[in-house]
Amino acid sequence: MAFIRTVPVEAADTAVAEIYEGDQKSWGYVPNFTKTFAHRPDVYRAWQQLNATIKSSMDLRRYELATVAAAGALRSSYCTLAHGRMLAQQVMGSEGVIQLLTDRESAPLDAAERAVVAFAEKVALAADQVMQGDVDELRAHGLSDEEIFDVTLAAGARCFFSKVLDATGTEPDAAFQDLEPGLREALTVGRAIETKPQEKQS
Repeated sequence: MAFIRTVPVEAADTAVAEIYEGDQKSWGYVPNFTKTFAHRPDVYRAWQQLNATIKSSMDLRRYELATVAAAGALRSSYCTLAHGRMLAQQVMGSEGVIQLLTDRESAPLDAAERAVVAFAEKVALAADQVMQGDVDELRAHGLSDEEIFDVTLAAGARCFFSKVLDATGTEPDAAFQDLEPGLREALTVGRAIETKPQEKQS
């Protein structure tokens, strides 16, 4: 599940139990990333607030495109699976997401979205190489400076979360095994998904 010890649900103290309960309601189970962050519940709550604030200023489609682009560039299976699933379910369908990760030229993106995806990837992989021209290209596609900063925040924030999960060996939840095979394969860009426990034979 992770390289570091995690707190079992049944052993959680009050602060940890609260974040477990909240994510149980949201996800239908307690995700592995929540168990990793249980070592520092206050940091997890700060992350949730930061991420929610970033999202609140962005269109869902643009936020998820920037997030998946950054996570994919970072080879973060956990974040690519979670946000790729969201993108497939609520925005562009499974085939569009598969194309985004494996055949970008065929992906159902307009010119501005292609620029956003490329910019988010560059922020994630080589922020020191972002130049005025990269920002000017986004402006040419109609993005305001505030919107460009939003994309930067989404990609930059994803670096924090993705790197923490991968550095601690936090595996993507076994629930992602239920994704359709083509989508699951395209979104598993780094660490393998947690193996589902074997069912006991009666």
